[in-house]
Amino acid sequence: MKKLKKLLDLFFTFSKIGLFTFGGGYAMFPILQKEIVEKKKWATNEELGDYCAIGQCTPGVIAVNTATFVGENICGISGALVATLGFIFPALIVIQIIGAFIQNFSSLEIIQYAFSGIRVCVSILILQTIFNLSKQAIIDNITMFIFFGVILGSLFFNISPVIIIIISALSGIYIKRKK
Repeated sequence: MKKLKKLLDLFFTFSKIGLFTFGGGYAMFPILQKEIVEKKKWATNEELGDYCAIGQCTPGVIAVNTATFVGENICGISGALVATLGFIFPALIVIQIIGAFIQNFSSLEIIQYAFSGIRVCVSILILQTIFNLSKQAIIDNITMFIFFGVILGSLFFNISPVIIIIISALSGIYIKRKK
């Protein structure tokens, strides 16, 4: 009975997060932080950062992967499955509703304004995520060097994110071992 209650809690928590996640995984991070770290205490900020980092590196959608990792940590395989289903359930419902009516409303000015507002909100949520993750990630001069290297590589030299991740990982390993 206790496990069933925990599974239901996982499902409804991730359904709530999934319902209000616009703009992808990084826009979801502040909501995850509030629900998973502060309210439920299912993970620490560091663990959540690790889940998101691993979720980014594994195949699939970062938000779904993160929900899966948190669920697995709380209730094993059944928790992973329930958290994942909880996260995607609202999206399935919303997509069905939008799909049925989008042709009728997409040209309305008010709908276009609403999406413009949502895009601004998502940008700020992603910026907040960058700030929160960088506070945990930049812990010394070495990580600061890697941080600015990634900024330069991605903004000015248009280097592939995959290459940046590999170079960052190898740099971290090399520099830390040299110490």
